[in-house]
Amino acid sequence: MDDMLDLLLDGVTEPRLKLISGDEARALMDLLGVLDDDVQPEEIRRAAGEMRFRLGSRLA
Repeated sequence: MDDMLDLLLDGVTEPRLKLISGDEARALMDLLGVLDDDVQPEEIRRAAGEMRFRLGSRLA
């Protein structure tokens, strides 16, 4: 899963390869926020937090 998200996020920065729109990226950040909940295992929370950070920095 982590490799798939890396591929998607790396593609977002390529000008010719927009895999997700800004609205989709914001929705994905919300979904990742759910995975960043204390109920989830540490590994899931860490990965979700990292993906949210990476996505957020690219949206800014």
